[in-house]
Amino acid sequence: MNIWPKNSHCRPFGTRVRVTNTRNGDTVDVRINDRGPFIAGRIIDLSRAAAADIGVTSTGVAPVKITILGKG
Repeated sequence: MNIWPKNSHCRPFGTRVRVTNTRNGDTVDVRINDRGPFIAGRIIDLSRAAAADIGVTSTGVAPVKITILGKG
């Protein structure tokens, strides 16, 4: 599985997390490399590639579960 970069305001840089789209069960592993998102109610920003991996490209947003995998 690819480790795609992504943004999160609540985890240290380099942290690896698994993002699960709760609508379809698809998962992607990503590494925190930036701060954000800066929109209320959102917990993570994904790269286009990571969003495509979990089927979020058509809607742009989706309910997700985040599981911490460890420090990268």
